Amino acid sequence: MSNTTAQKFLVNCSNGKNDLERATVSFILAVTASKTAETAMFVTSDAADIVVKGGADGLVADGYESLPGLIDAFVENGGKIWLCPACAKAKGITENDVRQGVEIAGAPRSMAFLASGAQVLA
Repeated sequence: MSNTTAQKFLVNCSNGKNDLERATVSFILAVTASKTAETAMFVTSDAADIVVKGGADGLVADGYESLPGLIDAFVENGGKIWLCPACAKAKGITENDVRQGVEIAGAPRSMAFLASGAQVLA
């Protein structure tokens, strides 16, 4: 019998310029998952700054692909990026400030996604 349940994954990204390598690895994981499964990222804390327009420009961790390229690939694969509303508010980020493919959506959206069968990738 084949497995007919579609896979879903949620990746949390809390790092940005403060730890570019960890931020990049989060997006590599998300891009990979989004190639075959419905995937969302919940962006919090320091990562909020990298999902605003121009916020990831020029960011490349040594030895890795560029962060803007990974973000674009994730969105092109149908990935959803949800920016924590509390984090956005604390940093003065509005819907008009975020790059294409980013939505300000909080824990209830992430919790509902998990309740619908998504697994957390960390």
